[in-house]
Amino acid sequence: QVQLVESGGGLVQAGGSLRLSCSASGLTFSSYTIAWFRRAPGKEREFVGRIEWNSGNRYYSDSVKGRFTISRDNAKNTVSLQMNSLNAEDTAVYYCTADHRGGSYLDKYYTYWGQGTQVTVSS
Repeated sequence: QVQLVESGGGLVQAGGSLRLSCSASGLTFSSYTIAWFRRAPGKEREFVGRIEWNSGNRYYSDSVKGRFTISRDNAKNTVSLQMNSLNAEDTAVYYCTADHRGGSYLDKYYTYWGQGTQVTVSS
């Protein structure tokens, strides 16, 4: 059974940083593209970034590019999302997701999802 578990969310002041982690089990982790999405209150879920399993390439949404960094440790079956220079617009529930294909910015593309972790940025 595939499980993705996010951790590291919390309350942070604007301008601060947080590091989220996604731990995976039940899959051949190194063969999966891992992506992060988020859902802000009253908004649809949106793509944040992804790291592809085959190329290691990373892609980010324009809203987080330059502030967020995704990294992965295949030996530990984890992916991290380092978030810097946070602002109130980053407040959302953050989800990690996995798929064995190349990757997409579309949430319907992904097979497995975690439960999410709340990030709240106070201004």
